[in-house]
Amino acid sequence: MNATATALESRAVGTLRRRAVREVIAGDPVASFRFYVHEDPHPFAGWHFHPEYELHLILRSSGRYVLGDVVDAYHPGQLVLVGPNLPHHWIADHGENEVLDDTHAVLHFSDTWIRGCQAAMPELRTLDSLLSRSAHGIEFQGDTAARGATALLAVRDADPGMERVVRVLDMLRILAAGPAGEQKPVVRGWLPPLGGADSELISRAIDYILDNLTSGVSLHEAARRAAMSESAFSRYFKAGSGQTFTDMVRQLRLTQACRLLERTDDTVAAIAGAVGYSNLSNFNRQFLQAYGVTPRQHRASARA
Repeated sequence: MNATATALESRAVGTLRRRAVREVIAGDPVASFRFYVHEDPHPFAGWHFHPEYELHLILRSSGRYVLGDVVDAYHPGQLVLVGPNLPHHWIADHGENEVLDDTHAVLHFSDTWIRGCQAAMPELRTLDSLLSRSAHGIEFQGDTAARGATALLAVRDADPGMERVVRVLDMLRILAAGPAGEQKPVVRGWLPPLGGADSELISRAIDYILDNLTSGVSLHEAARRAAMSESAFSRYFKAGSGQTFTDMVRQLRLTQACRLLERTDDTVAAIAGAVGYSNLSNFNRQFLQAYGVTPRQHRASARA
């Protein structure tokens, strides 16, 4: 793995291990939503969440994004809708001291605002499915992504006032009407807890998993660190994370394997070992079950 890929990998995994912090989105006294374009890296970027919806368009940067438990690549033209309180972070792969201007276009709007619009205009109920699915993040693809990006930039170019409101609603219409095949759910099931006792236990368990992906992860050790029996820890973990401890370990291992397949020339066997699989056949079988392709097919597709 080259130095750039290693550094980016480390930053992405480190993001998953940090507790998300609440970002306060500054309101605009003369607008019901907030649109802005910012540079990369942004001085206030980080692993964070907020109650507002966020539509995020990449203009001219590349790197890795983290949404919930998923780390994946981003590139110019990527358009993602992030639902309320879903932790996220975009990690650029530029040089250490390099700053790129006008790289991200972002629109924030509140659930209160869009629900108020729906109450006044029942026709907007067609947005319900889009808003609901955004809880796990939606990456738009194909024509929907292209048309959505154009519509988002039309918000930027519109005159302040009613024209901007019309542009935002038209943009949401375009995204909601896009075919299902062009709306990829991002988070596969787990949303990192944001606070409370459950959050602390889950956070420590995730730290343990990520620290020991290569050397080995065991339910017994995770339960011991939590000072709980294995059965009690398993119930507590499932209640706090929405999935079993075993499923979480497998998902994080395979997610990391995807990144290594895409960014390195390491053999499949070496990557399997790097993410904690001692048996190559078992790794291939679990990868195929999770993604519908073999590791070699995934690498070939990512580089096509």
